[in-house]
Amino acid sequence: MKMVLDDAGDLNIIGAYRRGEVRIRGRHYPSRLLVLPREIHERDLPASVLELRPDCLEPLRRQGIGILILGTGERQHFPPPQTLAPLMQAGIGYEIMDNAAACRTFNILLGEGREAALLLLDDPD
Repeated sequence: MKMVLDDAGDLNIIGAYRRGEVRIRGRHYPSRLLVLPREIHERDLPASVLELRPDCLEPLRRQGIGILILGTGERQHFPPPQTLAPLMQAGIGYEIMDNAAACRTFNILLGEGREAALLLLDDPD
């Protein structure tokens, strides 16, 4: 599904999402990635929400991110509560949703000028 124009200045607006693939600034990525307003990370990410660990979220604290949008695959899946505890302790909000909704929400937050992060993962097996 096409979401927005490909050119959004220097922000990593999601241009399109379909199962297994995301388009950002005209480039296609696999749907397992961490997207910050001006950075994209594809390496060292958990495969699914079941593999998500608190230390995976540490870079968000260093980046000054205010909210994490966590996409958990084609369906919404919740991680164990202790996984997200460091975010709460750092004052970082979070929302958990399916990947398509996560992409739409991330775009809205960036459009509002918010310092948001988008973490897209695959469905758990």
